[in-house]
Amino acid sequence: MRVAVAGGTGVVGRLIVSEARDRGHDVISLSRADGVDLTTGTGLDLSGVGAVVDVSSVSATAADAAIRFFRTVSRTLVDAGAAAGVKHHLALSVVGVPEAPFGYYAGKAAQERVVRGGPVPWTILRATQFHEFAGQVLDAARIGGVSLVPKMRSQPLAASVVARRVVELLETGPQGVAREIAGPREERMADLSRRWAAHHGERRRIVEVPLPGAWGAAFRDGRILPGPDADLLGPSFDDWLSASSRQ
Repeated sequence: MRVAVAGGTGVVGRLIVSEARDRGHDVISLSRADGVDLTTGTGLDLSGVGAVVDVSSVSATAADAAIRFFRTVSRTLVDAGAAAGVKHHLALSVVGVPEAPFGYYAGKAAQERVVRGGPVPWTILRATQFHEFAGQVLDAARIGGVSLVPKMRSQPLAASVVARRVVELLETGPQGVAREIAGPREERMADLSRRWAAHHGERRRIVEVPLPGAWGAAFRDGRILPGPDADLLGPSFDDWLSASSRQ
C-alpha cells in the first residue's frame, strides 16, 4: 500500500516511515523538509495514496494557535485525500483530549472533529506522551542550569511502540476511535526528567512547577491518564532508557 505520512520527519513520524517500509509499504513523507506545506497544501500530491497518517505537530501551547494549526492541516489533508480517493485517514491524537480540551489539547480536539466530519474513512488513535518527552521538556523552560518541568502525571510509552501500533491499524483498515494506548505505569514527569538527565550525565536542577489554568489542572488531576480499557504497552521508562544506551 502507498502510505503518506504527514509529519514524517518528526520524532514518531520517522519511526512510522521506517516501520511501514520494513513491512513492505511504499511510503512518502509530507513535511516542509520534503517540499510540502501542510498549512497551504503547496507541494501536496496524494495521487495513488491508499492511506494518510497525520502525525504533524506544532510547538504552540496556546489554544487559539493550536486550533488554527490542527484545523487547517487536517482540512488540507482530508480534502486532498477525498479528491485523490484515499481510503483511510489515520490521525494520532492524545489521551485525555475529550476530558481536557484546553491549550494544545484544544488543537487536537479540533483535529479530531475535522477527521470525524470528513468524507474519508478514518481512525483516531490516542496515545499518552512518549518516553522521549522527558528529555525534550528539559529545554522547554530552562534558565541557566535550572529546568522548569510541569507538574504532570503521565503514563508514557516509547515512540517506537506508537509507530508499530499506527502501522498495524493502517493494515487493519478504518475503525473510528481505536483503543487508546499508554505505557505500563503512571509516573511524574519531573521524576522522569531527573532520571533522563542523570542517565545522560546532564547536571542541572529540575524544578517541578504547576502550570496555570484548566490545562495545568488536568495535568495534575489525572484527566490525561489512560482509561481502564487502554492497552498498556512496554517497555517501561527505565527499561527504555537502558535499551537506548546500548543502541
